[in-house]
Amino acid sequence: MAILLQQEAVERARLISVGSYSVDLDLTVSDTEFGSRTVVRFDCAEPGASTFVDLKAASIASIRLNGNEIHPSKVADGRLTLGRLQATNELEVVATMAFTHDGQGLHRAVDPADDLAYIYGMSFLDAAPQIYACFDQPDLKAPYDLTVTAPSGWVVAGNSPARETGSGRWEFETTKPLSTYFFTVCAGPYETVRDEHRGIPLALHARASLGADLRRHAPQMLEITKQGLDYYEDLFGIAYPWGEYHQFFVPEFNAGAMENPGCVTFRDQYIFRGAAGRAEIMQRSNTILHEMAHMWFGDLVSMKWWDDLWLNESFAEYMAHRSCSAATEFDDAWVDFGIARKNWGYAADRAPSTHPIAGNAAEDTDSALTNFDGISYAKGCSALRQLALYVGDDAFVAGVRDYLSRHSYGNATLADFLEAIGGHTDVDLTSWSTGWLESAGTDEICVAVEGDPIAVVEASRTTPQAHPADRPHMLDIAGFSGGRELWRTPVFTLGGDRTEQAPLVGLANPNLLVPNASDLTWTIPVFDEATLAALPQELPQVGDAQARQVVWAGLLNGMATATVDPRTVLATFETAFPVETNESLRHWTSRLVPRHLGAFLPYRERDDAVTRIAATAQRAIDAASDDAGSDDASDDAVVTPTRLLAATSTDEALLRAWVADEQIPAALAGDMDFRWSALIRLAELGLVDDAAIDAFAAHDRTLTGGQKALTAKVIRPTQQAKEWGWTQLEQNTGLSNYDCLAIAVGIFVAPDPDLVRPHIERYFRVLPALAERQGEFASQKVALEAFPVEITEDATSQAAQEALRTVRMTANVRRAIVDRAAVLDEALASMRRFGG
Repeated sequence: MAILLQQEAVERARLISVGSYSVDLDLTVSDTEFGSRTVVRFDCAEPGASTFVDLKAASIASIRLNGNEIHPSKVADGRLTLGRLQATNELEVVATMAFTHDGQGLHRAVDPADDLAYIYGMSFLDAAPQIYACFDQPDLKAPYDLTVTAPSGWVVAGNSPARETGSGRWEFETTKPLSTYFFTVCAGPYETVRDEHRGIPLALHARASLGADLRRHAPQMLEITKQGLDYYEDLFGIAYPWGEYHQFFVPEFNAGAMENPGCVTFRDQYIFRGAAGRAEIMQRSNTILHEMAHMWFGDLVSMKWWDDLWLNESFAEYMAHRSCSAATEFDDAWVDFGIARKNWGYAADRAPSTHPIAGNAAEDTDSALTNFDGISYAKGCSALRQLALYVGDDAFVAGVRDYLSRHSYGNATLADFLEAIGGHTDVDLTSWSTGWLESAGTDEICVAVEGDPIAVVEASRTTPQAHPADRPHMLDIAGFSGGRELWRTPVFTLGGDRTEQAPLVGLANPNLLVPNASDLTWTIPVFDEATLAALPQELPQVGDAQARQVVWAGLLNGMATATVDPRTVLATFETAFPVETNESLRHWTSRLVPRHLGAFLPYRERDDAVTRIAATAQRAIDAASDDAGSDDASDDAVVTPTRLLAATSTDEALLRAWVADEQIPAALAGDMDFRWSALIRLAELGLVDDAAIDAFAAHDRTLTGGQKALTAKVIRPTQQAKEWGWTQLEQNTGLSNYDCLAIAVGIFVAPDPDLVRPHIERYFRVLPALAERQGEFASQKVALEAFPVEITEDATSQAAQEALRTVRMTANVRRAIVDRAAVLDEALASMRRFGG
């Protein structure tokens, strides 16, 4: 299929303006295809000229332009050329489209729990032409009239309110102007919980087999939804503009969620089947608020082209954490942002594929998709947080209001945003934008002191040599000893050739010196030797969760840059995790630390590290049990370390008991996903066979259960298991996007690298080819998860570089391999410095 070039989009937008779409979808044609009839009305600025419409159909019944027939054979490479345009035009396309299984277009999934089918539309980024004929680019907005035929009894919803006019026949109100990539329709026997807030109809939807879980979680999700609507309407000064507000939790969704106006789609893992810790509920709440922020940023005002992606994602990320912290129970949302999102962004910003937040040269839609990463989300969010400090929050909010009101239902650019903010401040935004938005790379900030009391202070900022930039930083510094905060400086700036020295002279010299202690800026803190040596003893005593999060950022990123010994990270985790009280830090360090150490430690130390992590988890469980009767006790204190123990334990008897639903802590009672974790760990240890996995899966006949079974089968430490996994990826065309991902996560997991080392070549052959039948989103995720970073050897790095030179790949698979190869090289550099 042809890829849309930016220059083509510019020319098409110059030539035409779209007046309206009428789309009629028939979802009853078959299990594999649906009917699609589109009528698009558009004007042409130069009558007699030509342009093209995007269409990716399984078959075409008829095409008419201004009443004239066009033969279906004229559609080539996903495009139909339209010639001899009039000033006013009408195009009608009647076609049959294919349901997909890769999370793009109109995705259809069957839940094995009850054999019921569910459909949802995902038009992002360039998948709308798989549903209807359209001029598929973000700046050709138009209103839609939609009609849908679906099986009787189904729930049907989309971008505007709908009513059932006959059995299975639905008519939607005319929408406000939408970019094509926002079009959606969701249909199926969904379970629904309804509510209303300030005149806005609200609805939550999920698969019928998740109905009980949906109802259990609905009150909390509806509360967050209402709090978000109130906060955003008050902050932006613009009422929610899209009528109803549907939130669909759909199967096999590639992203976390998608901000379709009036009809947001989420991955249905957010409807937790078992125990849900505070960090998980916060993550879901933040995602709800993120997508809701898009109703204004992205939907009401959309980017003109994908090079201004940050105008959507950075703002939604920032506004979600801002609203979560200010308007909900999750007042520690910035701690969660720091440990979860920023570490994702820091990794992206030091990768070879790093790019500026704004102004990226997205020459086509494929290259645009590669920039949906931690830079466009987390780094952009941090930059906006800095901007609010830099110009003052009142000026920032006033500028945001102007931006939204000036460009409502239209498109905007970076220049438009800066103009709106600039109208409320005298600060030079041009130089600020150049340093923060238009330059790549992460600064490192180091503060060193001498004397006690402190007599000498040296604060330095190091900017990456490959990406020179002058970024002023608004930040603070704190000192801790014995868990007590000795002092914290006021916010100060660090930038250019000058340093405004923090007023530290005369203060006590602390055991821990923490730059950016409140995590106000985007930087990697660099710790002095005394601080690093003291961390295992001192960090568990620090009372400020935000400062503890910043320390973890320094440790994890320092390990990646070969400035922190991974053994220091492990030692600090051993002392800090059992007494950690912030659930976000407990949750994310229990995931991040084992994952990083699994690649950065030498082979000979990895088994011992897993044993030590399991022992640390057990100490945390014991500590939680000791505190069970206290007022501060929570299920989180048990759930997170018990999950960690299930992933790291070698106690076969305990793991088998958990699989059998025995000896499970009360907080995890009935949690099928926890029992799967124990079974997958047994499989990883080679202690279960296919028959045992199939027998367990028979008790969980759901989409999730089927995917867990795939992981359990491929993760077993045998050549037969690994061969089976590769055969599935290569030959089983019936696998969904989630099935492929479930196999990918276990294919290179092995107790001995000799077992999987021969499969490295196969990765670089199979994964690029997989993209030919899986969408860009799905294939990129599979390539990321399957990359053999655990085979931490120069030969693996060399194989990656050779493949990048010689193997044909899509842009997104290439990006995945480039980034994971960079992580591998970081691990190799760490081993060379600290002993491998």
